[in-house]
Amino acid sequence: MNLKVEHLRIAFRFARGKDAKTSVPVRDVSFEIPENSRVAIVGESGCGKSLSALAIGGLVDRAEISGVISRGDMRIAYIFQNPMQSLNPTIRCGAQIAEGTNWSKHEEKEKTAHLLEAVGLDISAAKKYPCELSGGQQQRVMIAMALAQEPDLLIADEPTTALDVTTQKEVLELIARLADERKTSILFITHNLGLVAQYSDFVYVMYAGEVVESGKVVDVLSHPRHPYTKGLLAAVPSLDAPKDAPLVGIKGVVPQPSAWPKGCAFHPRCPYARDYCSSDSFTVCPEIAEDKNHPTEEKS
Repeated sequence: MNLKVEHLRIAFRFARGKDAKTSVPVRDVSFEIPENSRVAIVGESGCGKSLSALAIGGLVDRAEISGVISRGDMRIAYIFQNPMQSLNPTIRCGAQIAEGTNWSKHEEKEKTAHLLEAVGLDISAAKKYPCELSGGQQQRVMIAMALAQEPDLLIADEPTTALDVTTQKEVLELIARLADERKTSILFITHNLGLVAQYSDFVYVMYAGEVVESGKVVDVLSHPRHPYTKGLLAAVPSLDAPKDAPLVGIKGVVPQPSAWPKGCAFHPRCPYARDYCSSDSFTVCPEIAEDKNHPTEEKS
C-alpha cells in the first residue's frame, strides 16, 4: 500500500480585514512512500517537515489545505520527538498503550505485555506513570503505543531528539527492526543526515516549504545537486578533520513563512546565487539545471 502526496499546500490566516496576514509554511510538497519502504524528509527547523507529516494523518487544524493526499485505508501511527510531552503524565503507561484500540480487558493485558516485551521493557512498566521511566524507556512506550494501532505507516518525527547517543542508536535500531518484522513503512522526519544514511532508502530534502531535491539516499548523499543539500552535508563534522578545523555552517536562518523570498527561497543564503535566482522568472536552480550527470526538471 503506497502513500502519495501531491502539491500539498498549508496556509494559516491571522486577523481579518486590512490587518489580515497569511502564513504559508508548506507551499508545494510532493512525495511518495512505497509499501515496506524507509523514507526520510530532512531539513532545518521551520522548513515544513513536521507540518507536512501531520497533514498526512489529518492532524492539522485551522489551516487552509490544498493538494492531494492519497492514502486509501492506510493505518498511520506517529512517534513524536519528546515522549515526556507526548505521554499523558496522569495515566499509567499500559492504559496509554491500549488507548484507541478495541481490545477487550483480557486482550489488553496480554497484548500490552507482548508489546512491552517487543520494545524491550518489562510488563511492570504498564503500571508505571511516564515520570517513573527514563527518557529512553518513555520513547519505547511511545513506540509500543504506535505499534498497538497495527499501522501500515509509522511516522517517526525526530524520535531521538531528547535521548543520549547510546540510547538514540538503540531506539532507532528498535524502530527499524520492528518495522521490518511487521512489514511497516517508515517516514523519518529528521535533521540528522547520519540517520538518513543508515536507516533510509529514499530522501526528500525540504527548504522553505518545498522539496528542493529528492532521490535514493546513496545518490543524494554522494552527489548532492542543490546548494542547500550541499550545505547540509558540508555542515556534518568529519572525524578526519584536524582538531582546530572550524565548523562549517549555512549562513543566515530559514525565513519566516509569511515572508518567503521571491524566486528561490534559498538565494539569500546561497553561495552560488545569481541574479536569476531572485527573479520572478526563476523556475529551477542553475546548479541543478547545469548538472549534466543528473538532468532533472525538479522545482527548486
